[in-house]
Amino acid sequence: MEKETRELLVRYAEQYETADFLDGDPSWFMHQVSGSRNQEAMAFVASCLSYGSRQQFMQKIRLILDAADGDVDHWIRSGHYERMFAAGDRRCFYRLYNNNTMCNFLNDYRRLLSAFGTLGNYVLEAMQQASNDDTGMVRRAGDALTAIESICHYFNQQGMSLVVPKDTQSACKRVCMFLRWMVRSGSPVDLGLWSDFIDRRQLIVPMDTHVLSQSVRLGLLSSKTATMSTARRLTAALAEVFPDDPLKGDFALFGYGVNHK
Repeated sequence: MEKETRELLVRYAEQYETADFLDGDPSWFMHQVSGSRNQEAMAFVASCLSYGSRQQFMQKIRLILDAADGDVDHWIRSGHYERMFAAGDRRCFYRLYNNNTMCNFLNDYRRLLSAFGTLGNYVLEAMQQASNDDTGMVRRAGDALTAIESICHYFNQQGMSLVVPKDTQSACKRVCMFLRWMVRSGSPVDLGLWSDFIDRRQLIVPMDTHVLSQSVRLGLLSSKTATMSTARRLTAALAEVFPDDPLKGDFALFGYGVNHK
C-alpha cells in the first residue's frame, strides 16, 4: 500500500470517527435508548432496515422507536409490535418489507429473545458450540464470521432471508455493520456490548457498492463484486493500516467518500 494512501486513511479515520458521525447515521438510534438489552435490540432492528434511501429508512426506524416509546426490547418481548405490524397485513412498510414481513421477523426475534435472553447470548452460545464441534454450520470459534453465520442461520431457519441474508455468500453488509456497533469499544459511535467475546480484530468491514468503488479507487481492491470474500480481502488491507482495529478503516472510507464524490 502506498504511503500516501495509508496516511490518507489514518487522517480520515481520525476526522470522521467522532460523535458528529451519528448525525444522519442509523447508529444514532442505539444512542437514543438506555440499557444494554434495549440498545442491542434497537441496533439490530435499525441495522435490518438500513438499506436503500438513507432519508427514507431513517424515517422508518424512527417510527419504530416512537412506537416502542423508547424501549424497543420490551416492545418486542411483550409482542406490542403487533399493534403496528399485524399478521397478514400486506401493506408496504418499507421497500421489500410489508407489515406482515415485519410482524413475522419480530415474531422470530421475540422467540430468540425468549430462548436465549439476548441476541448476544445466542451468538455466544453458537460460538461456544463451534469451538467443540467443527462439523456443523459454523466452523471458526470466536471470530466475527462465526457470529455472522449464526445470525444468518437462525433467521434463515425461520424463513426470514428477505430481512437477514440466508448465508455468508453475500457481503452481509448490514450484519457486519451491526457487529461493528456491538464489538468495537472506546468509540463515540460503536457500543462495544459484545467486546468481551468477539475480538474487534476479527470484524469484517461492512461492504456495499459504494465502499467497493471507493476501495477500488484507492487501490485497496481490484474486485468488482461485493461478496464476503471481497469484504474479507478489504478488511485485510485495512488491517495493514489499523492492525489492532481494522474497522477503524470503515470511518476512513466514509470520509474518503465524502471528500471524493
